[in-house]
Amino acid sequence: MPADGLQHARKSSAWRELRRKTAVRATGGTLAWLSLTGLSRAQDTATLSLGDVDPFKVVWVAAVGGAVTFAVTAAVTFLRNRRATVGTLSEVREKNASLTARLDRLESLVDSDDQRLIVWQPGDAGPMIAGVLDEACGVPRSPARLLAFGTWLDAKSATALERAVERLRRNGETFHMVLPTQSGGLVEVSGRVAASAPVVRMRDLTGERKNHALLVKRHEELTHEVATLRALLDAVPAPAWLRDGEGRLVWVNAAYATAVEAPDGSGAVEAGTEFLDARNRKAMDRARDDAGVAHARMPAVSAGARRIFDVTQCAVESGTGGFAIDVSELEHSRQELGRTIDFHARTLDQLATAVAIFGADRRLQFYNAAFHALWGLDTGFLESNPTDGALLDALRAARKLPEQADYRGWRNKLLETYTSVDAREFWWHLPDGRTLRVIANPHPQGGVTYIYENVTERLDLESRYNSLIRVQGETLDNLSEAVAVFGSDGRLRLWNPAFEVIWDLADDGLGDSPHITRIVEAGLLEPEEAHVWQRLVTAVTSLADNREPVVGRMERESGEAIDYATVPLPDGGTLVTFVNVTDSVNVERALLDKNEALEQADQLKNAFIQHVSYELRSPLTNIIGFAQLLSDPKFGPLTPKQSEYVDYILSSSSALLAIINDILDLATIDAGIMELDLSSVDVAKTVQAAVEGLKDRLTDSGITLNLDMSDNVGVIQADERRLRQVLYNLISNALRFSDVGGAIDVSCQRTADAIEFQVRDHGCGIPEDMLDQVFARFVGRDAGARRRGAGLGLSIVKSFVELHGGTVDISSQEGVGTHVVCRFPFAPDALQHAAE
Repeated sequence: MPADGLQHARKSSAWRELRRKTAVRATGGTLAWLSLTGLSRAQDTATLSLGDVDPFKVVWVAAVGGAVTFAVTAAVTFLRNRRATVGTLSEVREKNASLTARLDRLESLVDSDDQRLIVWQPGDAGPMIAGVLDEACGVPRSPARLLAFGTWLDAKSATALERAVERLRRNGETFHMVLPTQSGGLVEVSGRVAASAPVVRMRDLTGERKNHALLVKRHEELTHEVATLRALLDAVPAPAWLRDGEGRLVWVNAAYATAVEAPDGSGAVEAGTEFLDARNRKAMDRARDDAGVAHARMPAVSAGARRIFDVTQCAVESGTGGFAIDVSELEHSRQELGRTIDFHARTLDQLATAVAIFGADRRLQFYNAAFHALWGLDTGFLESNPTDGALLDALRAARKLPEQADYRGWRNKLLETYTSVDAREFWWHLPDGRTLRVIANPHPQGGVTYIYENVTERLDLESRYNSLIRVQGETLDNLSEAVAVFGSDGRLRLWNPAFEVIWDLADDGLGDSPHITRIVEAGLLEPEEAHVWQRLVTAVTSLADNREPVVGRMERESGEAIDYATVPLPDGGTLVTFVNVTDSVNVERALLDKNEALEQADQLKNAFIQHVSYELRSPLTNIIGFAQLLSDPKFGPLTPKQSEYVDYILSSSSALLAIINDILDLATIDAGIMELDLSSVDVAKTVQAAVEGLKDRLTDSGITLNLDMSDNVGVIQADERRLRQVLYNLISNALRFSDVGGAIDVSCQRTADAIEFQVRDHGCGIPEDMLDQVFARFVGRDAGARRRGAGLGLSIVKSFVELHGGTVDISSQEGVGTHVVCRFPFAPDALQHAAE
């Protein structure tokens, strides 16, 4: 509304107030006149009552009096009212002039304050608008455009202002906002209710007010940002905290409260509960860089569990803030990955196949020991991470790559693997004769893994394998035994011609690898053969984990004997062999019959020897007895010739008795009824006793016996008589084959677990072809009259030593002598029986 309109409205209001006061005063004068009229009437009534008067006159006089009184009163009242009205009008005029001047000053103040007011008076059709704003701020002068907020504000601001004005006019809600105009200015808009009228004030923000508004707006934005950041940090599962300049906690998030087991963040702040211990906090302070930021990985206790955190802390003038990210799983995964990489590296180092890994930059990242051994390159060169091309050039310079007419083209083709999708394979025939199968496998993220497989031996093995297969095929085809191999599915995989012949099978029927059941169901087998083949079917098609071989023999109706056997193969197959052993069976049967006859003859021989030995012992005892009687001077003197003959009889009879006793001992051993009379035997005395029994023979033959016995031989558990007999036979045998004037060495030593007797002579020795027979019975050499014997001495020695659980070893050399070693255990566990 213009300023003159506002002034006219204010003047109309002043005139209305003046009329109201004049009406009030007129009403008061009338009431006074009516009061005076009533009083005069009362006085006239009192006067008339004093005497008789004419009523008409009284009435007339009263009327005249009343009229006069009314006129006088009215005149007086009019004069008074006029004077009052003139005074009031003068006051109103003065007040109106004052109000007009004040209104003009207020309008001037409104206009000078660079603002615009919008007032909605009750009952008015439109709002009253006052004030002026510079159009440079973007607020239009036209009231119509001013009220059309969308013409000078953006859509969002216009909508917000319209809604705020609507709430102000409807509900009296005050508002205050700073809005940017379309021309780039800032307008402060506030709304409130004044004198029951909604008022909206718009002010242009310039200078300090603009700066203050911008600061307020920035403060609001920062407040929202801080609230958003705090809400975001509060939702983050990682502990976060803020401290003031003195290092006190001022805010923590929910994860921090959970980590320190506090009910909530405010409780943790009030209690001052620290997530990091003092040592870690000091470590974070020391780790700050120039920008005041510190990063560290350290352990901390979170919710009662010790875990690993990546802690980041930033220090500013107002305080510090930090957060800790739980990297326990990451650290564990990193350690596991490191261990896995180390394990893979160690595993690759154990491989015989060379492996080299190049990264996306085509530099060598890893190689195993086989790679280094394959190419023999300098370790320093390999550790410098050379490029793939440099490595190829170094190998070519060392003449370790295949000879190429166009090396550069070959090299570029090889390096195309880095841009390839699929793995590529190359065959390198090296100048030193080796053949390599090179597999280049590109990595999806860049780089190539090379695998260098040395196939030289494999190719050689394949060649030899193929040759071997051909040789084996020829061998199987020419075997007289029938061979068939059945697969794990029971089908025939391999066979030889003998298999076709022995079972009368046609080759065209076997070519389609028939199942083993088809051979059984073909109807070409005899009942006994069909039964055997059923066993073979079970062995071939069995699903047992431990397949056992099947071995047997079948008798055909034709009289043929066939041995069959199955051999489980590692691949689940089964090898079946059939051997026609008819001739072998016939020979075996003949040999069994002959063996039975020989065993019977041997039993007859043993029985005969035992019988003869016992029968000879009685007359031989008589001969020895009567010969001793004849040699006794008490029964009469004998001539020298007779004494000589008696001595011959006694010596021959004693020798014959010894032979018979040996035969009886061997027969007893063979019968298994020989028992040892075990007792504690003094080894030294037993050796001396055996030597004493041969002193006469040693003296007669002029042979020297050298006895070597250690002092600690002690005692053993043995049969003393048999032990002495063993030593006697050994020394007697050595004496028999020693030369006149020779020597015999006898030694007895105690070892860790046995007593060892050694007898060595220096005689003629034993031929090598007879050395294996010296322990056989009745085997001996006729080397002169003094060296003849029955051939039972060493056989008796071996039997008695083995009965004691010992061993006998003999070695001999012709012309040098014979060496016999007998070992007796300290205490035989049980009676042992000598082998024949």
